Amino acid sequence: MTSQMAIRCSVLRGGTSKGLYFHFGDLPTERATRDAVLLAAMGSPDVREIDGMGGGHPLTSKVALVRTSAREDADVDYLFLQVWPDRAEVSDTQNCGNLLAGVGPFAIEESLVAATGETTNVRIWMENTGSLAVATVQTPKGRVRYEGDAHIDGVPGTHAPINIEFLDVAGSTCGSLLPTGNVVEVIEGIRVTCIDNGMPVVCMAAEEVGLSGYEDPTTIESNQMVCELVERIRLAAGPLMNLGDVTNATVPKMCLLAQSQHGGTVSTRTFIPKRVHDSIGVFGALSVATACLLPGSVAADISGVEVSEHAVLDIEHPSGYFSVTLDVSRHGDEVVVDHAALVRTARLLMRGDVFVPSAVWPDR
Repeated sequence: MTSQMAIRCSVLRGGTSKGLYFHFGDLPTERATRDAVLLAAMGSPDVREIDGMGGGHPLTSKVALVRTSAREDADVDYLFLQVWPDRAEVSDTQNCGNLLAGVGPFAIEESLVAATGETTNVRIWMENTGSLAVATVQTPKGRVRYEGDAHIDGVPGTHAPINIEFLDVAGSTCGSLLPTGNVVEVIEGIRVTCIDNGMPVVCMAAEEVGLSGYEDPTTIESNQMVCELVERIRLAAGPLMNLGDVTNATVPKMCLLAQSQHGGTVSTRTFIPKRVHDSIGVFGALSVATACLLPGSVAADISGVEVSEHAVLDIEHPSGYFSVTLDVSRHGDEVVVDHAALVRTARLLMRGDVFVPSAVWPDR
């Protein structure tokens, strides 16, 4: 037996994250062995991930597994896995809308989906949440185009836009858009709105935890009292949101809100869940934007947004802003999300083999 084995993969930047993209069939089917392989590939546990492909941060220690879908309404299945740099853990408890942006290009590059013309729609079944997304990828002359004029905050330069539509993601993790049944709950003396439109998020006013909401992520992470309070709220919110004990879970995300600074809808600082995001996740932005349209919610009170049938909301974050398009309808006191869409970009960085010690997959 050789000391190392090669496993084919691609590295793509998807949105404001970066990760390894694999075919399902190239990894072990048994979960414990699969996780061991991925930990070795990333170089975890090690905060620097110096002995692997990980970047020493949750946003650059991600994995996407992709395969041809057996579903009639989808082209490919996508499973997101978070590999934690600081502990030997691989989590599938949440979705990732940033790595989702790279699934369409990967599927076309790997001939899982055939290019259909100037653009190609890739229907993606998101296994983590059991919901569907449609990514529109530019494919002139049958090849994925990565260069273009679209800019997203948190990524330097411009790239080809990838339009993503989400179909029925409300309550995909918690069972309903408002999993507690209420627009506002009080936890640890703090008013919060618990919402799930693709990502379980707890929204709260930054000023209620002693911050302005405009601090940079490092400053917030260094404030032990705030971090401990936010974590206590998160642990209490978990069972209320039908998530159970979330001590070792990646959800819910905790989002501190303040009035917009730069003409957007609302300003955000998001815990993911222990580190503070340098921007905001795709589904996190989607859930916060939805909360802004719920009368009486913490987000609506801060943003002052009026409910309309069609809204484009710019969610401010430490690196800029994230635009979300929402179509909603009112049914009595209930707000129903009919359609959600946004624009991301992606870029293929490399493809080839990642090497891991043969001992982590002894039966291969």
